[in-house]
Amino acid sequence: MRKLILQEFVSIDGLVAGPNDSVDFIPASMQGDLSFGQEQVALMDTIDTLLLGRTTYEMFAGYWPNVTQGAEKEFADKFNAVLKVVFSKALKRAPWGKWNDGRIVRGSAVEEVARLKQQSGKNLLISGSISLAQSLIDESLVDEYRLVMCPVVLGSGRSLFRDNLASIQLKLVNANVLDRGAVSLIYSQQDAAG
Repeated sequence: MRKLILQEFVSIDGLVAGPNDSVDFIPASMQGDLSFGQEQVALMDTIDTLLLGRTTYEMFAGYWPNVTQGAEKEFADKFNAVLKVVFSKALKRAPWGKWNDGRIVRGSAVEEVARLKQQSGKNLLISGSISLAQSLIDESLVDEYRLVMCPVVLGSGRSLFRDNLASIQLKLVNANVLDRGAVSLIYSQQDAAG
């Protein structure tokens, strides 16, 4: 069975977006971090499908297909090439530069992800897409949490985990201090037996 990997950037005070859903803290914390870039290239070798909500899709589709040189190119080439599944009731199409369009899913994300996890292939990755991530966390569909703790306090904004969420037991798989002061944390979800 394929794993669902969730990657989120988190502030020291536990927020994944600041006021007005701003994620400006992410490039400010990560830009030029070569160790993080290497970690991301390695991650891309383990996945073949990227899951995105509409807002993150629009942000990523406006950026990654245009990276054709420089330090991010190796990651961008791999990121651009994987299958995209975009969860949106509003979008008609999900173009991705010169690469294949993403596949739009208008129905239940929980049902679609459960179905995708049963198929053969490499792992699935959800990056950003907070509302989508929360719906999958709520249903215990996330197998691995990749949290990048950025060296910033946002003060207010959105938390990754909703209020009143049932307890989730996690096991630390890896912790890595990155070049620019962030910490990459990888946790696997433990089953009830632990």
